[in-house]
Amino acid sequence: MFTVREIANALGAEAAGNLDLRIARAAEPQEATADALAMAMSPKYAEALKDGAARVALVWEGADWQAMGLEAAVFVTRPRLAMSGVTRMLDLGQRETAGIHASAVIDPSAKIGANVTIGPLTVVGPDAVIGDGALIGAHCFIGADVTIGKDANLREMVSIGARVSIGDRFRAQPGARIAADGFSYVTPETSGVENARKTLGDQGDTKAQSWVRIHSLGSVRIGDDVEVGANCTIDNGTIRDTVIGNGTKLDNQVHVGHNCRIGNDCLLCGQTGLSGSVDIGDNVVLGGQCGVADNVFIGDRVIAGGGTKILSNVPAGRVMMGYPAVKMDTHTDMYKVQRRLPRLMRDIEALKKAVFK
Repeated sequence: MFTVREIANALGAEAAGNLDLRIARAAEPQEATADALAMAMSPKYAEALKDGAARVALVWEGADWQAMGLEAAVFVTRPRLAMSGVTRMLDLGQRETAGIHASAVIDPSAKIGANVTIGPLTVVGPDAVIGDGALIGAHCFIGADVTIGKDANLREMVSIGARVSIGDRFRAQPGARIAADGFSYVTPETSGVENARKTLGDQGDTKAQSWVRIHSLGSVRIGDDVEVGANCTIDNGTIRDTVIGNGTKLDNQVHVGHNCRIGNDCLLCGQTGLSGSVDIGDNVVLGGQCGVADNVFIGDRVIAGGGTKILSNVPAGRVMMGYPAVKMDTHTDMYKVQRRLPRLMRDIEALKKAVFK
């Protein structure tokens, strides 16, 4: 539990009222009990305080907290940033038992840092290195020659293949799979797919052929402060490593193909998929269900709306949307025109009748 004073100090925020009140959890205003911190950071949410029993709340600057019936308040200017600090303080984790579980299988050559927790039935391969303070959940697999930095947090059933290198403060959600082989195949002779790419439609005179596997000799390199969501899949590089830069966050079910290079502080939202050899700059945001064709370059600070399909290079700073992707303002104009098409067709039919008469 934390006092109101401790919470305010941690957030660097101003507080008023009884600063010695103790808080056990956070809650939405209508569900807040007497030991909860109500998240009432705008007038819209504060209206629900009357339906709960909160004594203290996060409120906006200048809020009349006493009129809301509160005994104390913490004033925030950027609500979601404040929520980040509060949730970090109040996160109870998964109640893992400290130390290395007796059922974990750890190769004698592996190097385990200080204060590391390893859960039941986890496997750590030969010559793997796990940094100080790491927390490895149950049923995880860490392959041969893997290096993981300090203060990592792997939830249950995370799989990391051989030779992966990961920086400090890495976080992976359940079911993340890192360092699967890339999806790389070739036919003995030119295939219909190759001809279709060249001609944009014609397969040419090709015959049916079997696919020959291209093995993945590269691995995956991940920087510091990277987070990987549940059921993410990140493929090995074919020759060079697949690379994910510092501070990048991957949502659930994101797929990163072989040879991709993702810059620093990028955000890839749920079900986004990168084909092979995609090169992404820094501070790029791809909304949910975005798709990127292979060998495409995306510049720094690009933002793509949900469902965008990027089929060609995108210069730095551009905001994209649609399939195929175009500038968002262009896409909006196209959508407006598309909605007018039925009316335009009716007008054309009326004009045709008038001309024929």
